[in-house]
Amino acid sequence: MLIELGVVEQRHSAVLEVMGGICVSEVATRYGVTRQTVHRWLRRYAATGIAGLADGSCRPASCPHRTPAAIEARIVEMREAHSGWGPRTIGHYLACEYPDSAPRRSAVYRCLVRHGLIDPQRRRRKRADYRRWERSRAMELWQMDVMGGVRLTDGHELKIVTGIDDHSRYCVCAALTPRATARPVCEALLAALERHGVPEQILTDNGKVFTARFGSGTGEVLFDRICRENGIRHLLTAPRSPTTTGKVERFHKTVRSEVLSGRVFASLAEAQDVLDAWAAHYNEVRPHQGIGMVVPAKRFALAAAEPPLPVVRLAHGPETPSTDAPPVQRQVTRRVGQGGRISLAGHAYGVGVWLAGETVEVTVTPGGLVEIWHRGVLIASHARRHHPQAEPAAWRQRPKARRTRPQTAGVPVLRMVDQRGAVSFAGTTYRVGNRYRKEQVEVRLVGDTVELSQAGKLIRSHAVKHDRSKEHGAFATPSGRRRKHRETERPDAEGVTDLLKPICNAGGET
Repeated sequence: MLIELGVVEQRHSAVLEVMGGICVSEVATRYGVTRQTVHRWLRRYAATGIAGLADGSCRPASCPHRTPAAIEARIVEMREAHSGWGPRTIGHYLACEYPDSAPRRSAVYRCLVRHGLIDPQRRRRKRADYRRWERSRAMELWQMDVMGGVRLTDGHELKIVTGIDDHSRYCVCAALTPRATARPVCEALLAALERHGVPEQILTDNGKVFTARFGSGTGEVLFDRICRENGIRHLLTAPRSPTTTGKVERFHKTVRSEVLSGRVFASLAEAQDVLDAWAAHYNEVRPHQGIGMVVPAKRFALAAAEPPLPVVRLAHGPETPSTDAPPVQRQVTRRVGQGGRISLAGHAYGVGVWLAGETVEVTVTPGGLVEIWHRGVLIASHARRHHPQAEPAAWRQRPKARRTRPQTAGVPVLRMVDQRGAVSFAGTTYRVGNRYRKEQVEVRLVGDTVELSQAGKLIRSHAVKHDRSKEHGAFATPSGRRRKHRETERPDAEGVTDLLKPICNAGGET
């Protein structure tokens, strides 16, 4: 009869066998465990008796780096009071309260998960995989946009003209307006310029209040005019690319969660007062995670050493479109290809596929920056990739009709232009042009140059690319090789019969 023993009973039997004088190795082999396991059973049996042979928790009795209970309670209290605070923000305030024993951010995260205050989520990408950019100093670039969501008791919705400094995340503009038209937006911009000074660049999206890039008019809007009068370079994002202005978009999320969430205001003045108070707290008190938990005003104060430039304010008159071109040093026009690129001095520069077929102006600044303009608005900027010595030829505008000059002397060779717009000479292809397809041109060899001409006018010249030893074959067929027809001359049936007759007669039989 078989009796099934429990785990504790089997371990107790092994301990009794060893205590009875049997070798530990023999007992370990019989029970299928190691000698170290048998010795551990003996120590636990000697310490606590048969109860020590049962399976226990692997949790250590003590943890020297465990978060103290007081700090853990403080973490829970902060999270319950501020539901929008995460482990980084809570850890920042704990470091201020407990400078000597503040826990690490990972410990704060585990505490919040352990108490069920946040749900653990797997990060899709590593933090190092996120590519972020920012300007190196304050007042170099502002990001501006318009957001809604401000509700009044009478049912109307207000708009906020927002603007932040790219380097410091300092809120430079937070103005409420009933309608986001050109005049209120530009008035908010002028107020920000008078308060903080004139930045070098302003980045916006393609809204009609900011640019006429996709509008029906050909002139510039009031926003562009203010930027031009104050020497500000206006940058635009690509269509359907909100991540380019990601900092101001993230600022909108903060405003909605901390100011507008579940609130209805009685009037525009009340809403503006609340927004101004929050903006002052955001700039002066609230630490920003994107800049290392530093107050935005601390970074923005570095730009206050320079006196602000005077602001050019426009007269309150009708908005007349201006046709003034942007200040350029050297400018040339190019047509954007189907791939969204242009060619300058033998190098391709990206513009955008949305401008395929459009004409743009290309400028090269003295500092080596290639700027591409469309309707007076800067579209893209690139570092110069071509050699400066190749620029003089690029500044010459391409004529609509090719200029011709008399052909030079030389032995002419006639060639037919193929479907690709090229001819073959000495086993090498030379480009002529698509407009000369299926036409006959003359090829002349003058020194180290192959010249192509037609009707006494030079079309194009190329440097010699063929093998010079094969030129005699090209000059031996000045009119080209004769075309081979598919139907070759073959003797007919009667001719074949007449040829076979002598052979048959020679055999003696017909």
